[in-house]
Amino acid sequence: MFTTQLNNDLLKEFKKLAIDLERPINDILEEAIKDFLKKNEKKPTKPNK
Repeated sequence: MFTTQLNNDLLKEFKKLAIDLERPINDILEEAIKDFLKKNEKKPTKPNK
């Protein structure tokens, strides 16, 4: 569990989307974080031979 602050307009849009998708905000946020981490994960370096 953690706490953060978001831009009010951004949060409103996020809440509207959750309602439109009929999904809990937490589920959408976790999915977004997982996608972001996957997108930005470090690629393994090749060992020097």
